[in-house]
Amino acid sequence: MEAITIIGGGIAGLALAAGLDPRFDVTIHEQRPGVPAVETSLAMWPEAQAALAVLGVLPQIREAGTTFGGMALRDAAGTALVAPEVRGVLGVSRAGLIRILEAAVPASVRRVEGRVDEIPATGPLTSGLLVGADGVHSVVRRTFWGARSQARLTPYLALRGVLTVPAYADTGGEYWGRGQLFGITPASGGRTYWYASFRSNLGPEGVDAAEALQQAKARFGGSAPAVRAVLEHAKPDATLAQRIWTTPNLGSFVRPGVVLAGDAAHGMTPNLGRGACEALVDAVTLAELLNAHQLEDALKAYNRQRALKTQLLRLASSAMAGIALAERSQPLRDGLLRLASR
Repeated sequence: MEAITIIGGGIAGLALAAGLDPRFDVTIHEQRPGVPAVETSLAMWPEAQAALAVLGVLPQIREAGTTFGGMALRDAAGTALVAPEVRGVLGVSRAGLIRILEAAVPASVRRVEGRVDEIPATGPLTSGLLVGADGVHSVVRRTFWGARSQARLTPYLALRGVLTVPAYADTGGEYWGRGQLFGITPASGGRTYWYASFRSNLGPEGVDAAEALQQAKARFGGSAPAVRAVLEHAKPDATLAQRIWTTPNLGSFVRPGVVLAGDAAHGMTPNLGRGACEALVDAVTLAELLNAHQLEDALKAYNRQRALKTQLLRLASSAMAGIALAERSQPLRDGLLRLASR
C-alpha cells in the first residue's frame, strides 16, 4: 500500500483522510485531537459546500448549520453603508464541522496524538507522501521550504466567540470604524457569532482572552449599541483571542514527496471568510487527484489547480483587511461606500 502521512488533524487533514481511497496507508498526526475548546463559526461558500458534497457530508453540514441572509456593511455607529444579499452561504460551527469530518474518516486511518516539532530526513514520516496540513506555523513548510517561508505576523488581534443569545434583529453585519472591525452574524441553534479585529500589542503567542476582551471593550466603547451589547455578554472562557498571522507567497505548494494544504499553504487574514473553505477545497482536490493519478502527476495537477487561485485570495484578503481596518483614510472610505450604495 502507498503510504500517506498527514501532519495536522484539522479541517484540511481530516477532509483529505476522508477523501482518500482505501488503497492508501494513511496516518494522521494531530497535536490536539478532538473539537476546539472555544466555539467559533465558519462560513461555507458554495465551493466548500461542493467539496463537502464530494465527501458525502453536505447533508449533515446543512442540518447543523444556518443560512446567511442580509449582511449589512455598517459604519461604527451602526448606519448601514451597503446591504448586499448573501446567497448560498452556510454558517457552521467549527466544532460541528470537525465532528462531521472526524466521523467521515475511515477506521483504517491511523491516528497519532502528539505535536510534531521536526521532520527527520529519514524515517516513517518521510517514507511516502508527506502532507503538511499543520496550519500557518507549519513545521512541514519550515522544513522543506526554508526560513523564508516562516509565518508573518500582522499588527492585528482577532477575537471570536459564540453567544447563546439569539442574533440581534436588524443589527447583523460588519461594523467598520477607524482601525477597527466588528462582526455580528447568526450561528446555528439560534445563537450569535461575533468577531472583532484591531491593532494590538498583545501576544504574539498565548494571548490572554480576558485582557483581549478588556481591550476590545475599550476600543468599541463608542460604537453602536449592538456591538457594546455583544461585548457585555462575551466571557473570556468563551472567547478565542489570537494575533493574526499569514503565510508568505510560496510559488509552489509541492516539493518532491511533500505537499501543503490549508493554512500551511496559504494562511490568510480572515477578512474574506475563505480560509476554512479553501482548506476543504485543497483537501478534496488533492484526494481526488491522488485517487485517480500517479503521485507525480497528481501533485503537479494539484499545484496547477490550487496554488495561483489561493495565493490571489490571500492577497485579496490582505487588501480587504487594509480597507476594513483603515485609520487615516477611514472618512474617505466611508464616504465612497455611501456614494456606491446610492
